[in-house]
Amino acid sequence: MAYRFNEIKLDKGMYSEAGKGFSQVLEELDPSENYKGTPLEGLDAFQRQLKRFDIKVRGTGSDVVEKFFRTSESAVLFPEYVARSVRQGMEEGNILPSITASVTKINGMDYRSIYSVPSEDDKSLRRVEEGAAIPQTEIKTQENLVKLHKRGRMLVASYEAIRFQRLDLFSVMLRQIGKQIMRMHLDDAINVLINGDGNNNAAEILTVGAQPIGGTAGKLTYSELLNFWNLFDPYNMNTLLVGSSAMLQILGCEEFKNPLTGLNFQGTGELTNPLGAKLIKTTAVEPDTIIGLDRNYALEMIQASNVCVEYDRLIDRQLERAAITSISGFAKLYADAAKVLKI
Repeated sequence: MAYRFNEIKLDKGMYSEAGKGFSQVLEELDPSENYKGTPLEGLDAFQRQLKRFDIKVRGTGSDVVEKFFRTSESAVLFPEYVARSVRQGMEEGNILPSITASVTKINGMDYRSIYSVPSEDDKSLRRVEEGAAIPQTEIKTQENLVKLHKRGRMLVASYEAIRFQRLDLFSVMLRQIGKQIMRMHLDDAINVLINGDGNNNAAEILTVGAQPIGGTAGKLTYSELLNFWNLFDPYNMNTLLVGSSAMLQILGCEEFKNPLTGLNFQGTGELTNPLGAKLIKTTAVEPDTIIGLDRNYALEMIQASNVCVEYDRLIDRQLERAAITSISGFAKLYADAAKVLKI
């Protein structure tokens, strides 16, 4: 059987097609559905190109970086390899899916989200009498645009320094860049959760030792956590972003020493608590701070681009100053769906 992937002419212009990524262009030229029932089933169009040029990017038998530059066509694959490795690093340990209700992808830098502010009457389940008006929920566009931020790292390395390095090892360096970029996006998300997105929707900040939380300032007990949880109605506090010292105090509560909690942590690596919320420890939150939220209603993530690389420089082996960037922003959906507790 003749495979079409061997006949595709690769050139750097495939990176600059409006509204499409390199992999999308490849898939249009060489659809994966054409390979069902063949030995190449399960590979996408980019992976088939790696096979075409016999480039192995994983494992102890991986090739060296120089293998990408044996021909002018195989060199075109290098920026996509870099972008995929960075995306893989961004996905490792990424907690944004655990705190975002929705992801919106746009082609531009301007975005205005929508919002709804339910009144106490809206929150109640009123019976509608025959002939009476049905209660309304009004949805509006936000007054201010969502701020999008370009986050990235500069890849600084001479071609001579990396040409003989194994791709498996080079991928580790690229994944670390991805983790750093994702950490920047997480910082942006937490800033919006606490301070709002510029539309007068900052989170309510509560303090241990003051009403309605109660207790003693600087000391967290299960009673204060219960009071914090109780303030979320009609939302459900199903996620807690916790700073380092706050996590130690939470785990020191007697109610969290349940053997089943320990077994679950040992088996899955996830911490749960008697309130049913997912505990996420992160240094992106101040040590003595807890952010409680209903992940189904608190935050929207807006992506203007996923991972962008300076493909011209990479293809031409000008790695000395090659930028790797990602553009995202965050919008607050329901202000009351996230609250902050200071110990």
